[in-house]
Amino acid sequence: MASIRVTDLSKAFGSETVFEKITFTLNEGERLGLVGRNGAGKSTLLRCLIGEEEADGGSITVTDQATVGYLRQQIDFGAATIREEIHAAWADVHALQAELDEVRRRLTQTPHDELLLARYAKLEERFERLGGYEYEAMTRRILHGLGFSEADWDRPATEFSGGQKTRVNLARALVRRPDFLILDEPTNHLDIAMTEWLEDYLRSYRGGILLVSHDRYFLDALTTGILDLSQGHLTQYRGNYTEFTEKKAARTAAARKAYEQQQEEIAATEEYIRRYKAGIKAKQARGRQSRLSRMERLQKPVTETTLAFHFRPATGTAERVLTAKELSAKYGEREVFRDVSLLIRQGDTVGIIGPNGIGKSTLLHILAGEAAPAAGTVQIGNRVRLGYYSQEHIRLHNERTVLAEVMYEYGCGEDEAWQILGGFLFRGDDVYREVGRLSGGERARLALLLLLLEEPNVLILDEPTNHLDIATREMMEDALLAFGGTYVVVSHDRYLLDRLATRIFSFEDGTVREYLGNYSYWKEKRQELLDTGRLQPGEAAETEAVRRPAAEHNLPVATNPAAALSPRTGTPPSTPAGSERLRRKLAELEQEIARSEATVQMYQAQIAAADPSDATALTELAAALAAEEAHLQQHYTAWEAYAEQLE
Repeated sequence: MASIRVTDLSKAFGSETVFEKITFTLNEGERLGLVGRNGAGKSTLLRCLIGEEEADGGSITVTDQATVGYLRQQIDFGAATIREEIHAAWADVHALQAELDEVRRRLTQTPHDELLLARYAKLEERFERLGGYEYEAMTRRILHGLGFSEADWDRPATEFSGGQKTRVNLARALVRRPDFLILDEPTNHLDIAMTEWLEDYLRSYRGGILLVSHDRYFLDALTTGILDLSQGHLTQYRGNYTEFTEKKAARTAAARKAYEQQQEEIAATEEYIRRYKAGIKAKQARGRQSRLSRMERLQKPVTETTLAFHFRPATGTAERVLTAKELSAKYGEREVFRDVSLLIRQGDTVGIIGPNGIGKSTLLHILAGEAAPAAGTVQIGNRVRLGYYSQEHIRLHNERTVLAEVMYEYGCGEDEAWQILGGFLFRGDDVYREVGRLSGGERARLALLLLLLEEPNVLILDEPTNHLDIATREMMEDALLAFGGTYVVVSHDRYLLDRLATRIFSFEDGTVREYLGNYSYWKEKRQELLDTGRLQPGEAAETEAVRRPAAEHNLPVATNPAAALSPRTGTPPSTPAGSERLRRKLAELEQEIARSEATVQMYQAQIAAADPSDATALTELAAALAAEEAHLQQHYTAWEAYAEQLE
């Protein structure tokens, strides 16, 4: 069985130890999650594994001829196109192809040369093992699965968004079907739909996976084990992330109890020795002193430094906190969304979800008063103090120091600013760094601190967990649960949405649709609507099963009638608006069909390559294939309905 074996690996930068004597093994078929606080050394460890960083001690052993794919957090593609990037990923295969062609040419001249024949056979075997005969089909499947049409393949990467660049990088890592995948924050910049596609793909991947992620839902869905990197040491746990948290809590509690019991025993022994060392029991006292000297002292369990994080409990607002009527937004001439109406009431905890680029952040900009809508109105209720957290941190001043930012924005003195910043882990020289030089996680912490200082009673949060480690995310969630006010949050963090949201506003086909529940409810209800045919893929048909009656709000929740109607009852296709809508729907469905077909082909290839004796794996793959084929048929049915209308 192929494996990557790490033994006593150590790394330091100057006098600072990053990690010390780390030992673990990643076997083929295992999926290990590497977790730890920001700055714990996770990315450094990954770079050591793939040879980009040299360790100070220890060893890394990879099974002979095993291939490793690596996904970086950030990569500069320059002006290269997707086609060129993927072509570069197959560089060794292309080199083998050229060598095969050369040997084949020489064999036409000396067909009985045994050395050449042996060389050709060896090259061909390696070419086949590396996927040389199917690399074009594999490339097509992966790129379609990650949402790229063939028209995208020749576009320079500089034209793509952050999420699209992440997907290009993912394609480079996945397309080779390596024996091992090492993934550093693979869900960064991915929307929920694309993250779920990646989960499905990686669940059926037969090689070994080591991934760093702060996405708890993703870790729960995928991992068979967790590597916890803390205080420079690594501890391994079996199971997914939720099981890890339970086991770690129990282990920490047991270690603390053992330490406290030993301290009590030491104190009692020292008291006995002090009392009787010169008396009649001096011999016993000396014996106890000897045992105490030989005792192996337990280390006091280290409690990691955490944020002092809490919102001031929210004071009352009017019943109607925020009312938006018939909002529309544009980027230049492109319409982002139109006729969106919402009502946020006191105490509502609302999650907003939808694909990247659909207009979620734009909607929050408008609700927070940071941008004007192209049409429509926003009304803020009485006694509302809005606090707005932008994922771009637009209110931070890059030229100021961290200390000056807090002093200026909060209007406090230097001593008080130091104290406030200490609670958010800005200490020592950190407070004199310029805001523009902070890392993503540090900027997020500073922006959250400034939001707290405003003492809002209504929060509008745009991707508040981006760049935060898991421990900080959980502290933020606890703070929001204790807040007691009203908040609206745009997030791809499904764990947060499950824990906090009681209403979901879902961007679907140009409108916003309400589901009365958390993320899991939205997912379950939407699948139910698809399975029963009440909703076609990509469609936003009205149904009372998932939303509060409009009369209760005194205004419609989804107010785009054309977008909310089914294919057979929508805007008449004879109108220009109706025809354009149908063409748009057809284009979207063709993309969904290409992606679903690619996924079907992926499962078929994995079934063909699976071990025939592994009945469990074959059963799981067959079930996944059947489910995806059913989704594909739904896509075909919806496409035919729209095409019939357009004709």
